Amino acid sequence: MTTTAPANPYLAGNYGPVAEEITTTDLEVRGRLPEALTGRYLRTGPNPNGAPPQPYHWFLGDGMIHGIELAGGRAGWYRNRWVRTGELTTKLGAPAVDGPAQPMYDASNTNVLGFAGRILSLTEGCYPYELSRELDTLRRFMPTAGDLPHGLTAHPKVDPVTGDLHGFSYWFVEPYLYYHVIRPDGTVAVSEPITLPRSVSMHDFAITRDHVLFFDQPYVFDLDIAMQQGFPFRWAPEHGARLGVLPRTGTDADIRWFDTETCYCFHPMNAYEGADNTIVVDVPKMDGVGSGAAPTPNKLSLERWTVDLNAGLVKQTVLDDTPQEFCRVNESLLGSPHRFGYTIGTGMGADDMPYASTRVFKHDLVAATRADHDFGPGCHPGELVFVADPERASAEDGGWCMGLVHDDATMRTRLVVLDAQDFAGSPVAEVMLPTRVPYGFHGNWVPDTLA
Repeated sequence: MTTTAPANPYLAGNYGPVAEEITTTDLEVRGRLPEALTGRYLRTGPNPNGAPPQPYHWFLGDGMIHGIELAGGRAGWYRNRWVRTGELTTKLGAPAVDGPAQPMYDASNTNVLGFAGRILSLTEGCYPYELSRELDTLRRFMPTAGDLPHGLTAHPKVDPVTGDLHGFSYWFVEPYLYYHVIRPDGTVAVSEPITLPRSVSMHDFAITRDHVLFFDQPYVFDLDIAMQQGFPFRWAPEHGARLGVLPRTGTDADIRWFDTETCYCFHPMNAYEGADNTIVVDVPKMDGVGSGAAPTPNKLSLERWTVDLNAGLVKQTVLDDTPQEFCRVNESLLGSPHRFGYTIGTGMGADDMPYASTRVFKHDLVAATRADHDFGPGCHPGELVFVADPERASAEDGGWCMGLVHDDATMRTRLVVLDAQDFAGSPVAEVMLPTRVPYGFHGNWVPDTLA
């Protein structure tokens, strides 16, 4: 008797790849786009070119950037382009791009952001790729002075005060972790090795004005399991979990480690120095991580962690037990106290896919309230990005939240712009895209002044 292996859900429906690169101009706009939005909304995610290697893991597909250019109240173009990694340039018959050889593997499918006049496409453990404004792959990025020995995280932080890029890289052999600071001129100001007891998946981190926070959690490197699921990490709760606090000007000898509940955190919302020698970080917390074609969370809630530097303890407080992820804030406050945070709902059950929800959330963390925007049956939102309105810049939530929403009924995607101060209200504008954008990971608004 023979059995057929179940189809990989991350190659089906709107998780499945699109087959072509297209360019479409003069897109349909419903509502009115704010004139102040001049730049590009960019979002990336896995999009295998052809049949992917098996077993296929969602995190490992070829990266495709999707972009919408806005200016003058119009949507000038939509483009989608594969990032020309080494293997993909060969497959596409495209010329190879310049830059340093990747440390171990070559991917670029997790995040895309603007930094010091560059557009960078990122995946942890790899050197970023630099893109043109039209999303063409230009080169692999290496700082002009200094080194990134193990690539860079997919979630570096652009300090809104200094303009520096703070990042890290984790690796499979000692030293397992490095902390980096890259100046806007491309020089590496800091590259500090950090001691860990083992190699772990450390997807994101947080910065405050004076500190850097690292999440050492038991999603551990295991090469054997890569043969089973395509991704070389397994959940090992016996190792426990802790939070590292490093002074920005410190070294490995200065980091302090604080035990936490055993858990995993993909994307902290923001962190800052609090009262009475404390540090506050808001973060979605998973009780555990299941394996398979993509990590599956075991219970997911939004928490506030308060690190008491005097007592050497972390207090964990549930802010909202509704499953949610993909946290964003007004990033002019990155590393400083924030009042508002924006998340998307995720699947409610263990068997739900990540984008099963139709809701996005605005948290008022001072008033302890939440506003919901529900896009309706069959309409599934991705990560929201906050963009400040120059005319309302004095208000933390004076601006817009934008992101992609997929409609199951039409199998099309639209870019939705919400007024952050009327979060539950009707969208300010919707840009109707000519195709669907597969569910992916992260993106950013890159104004013309930053690219």
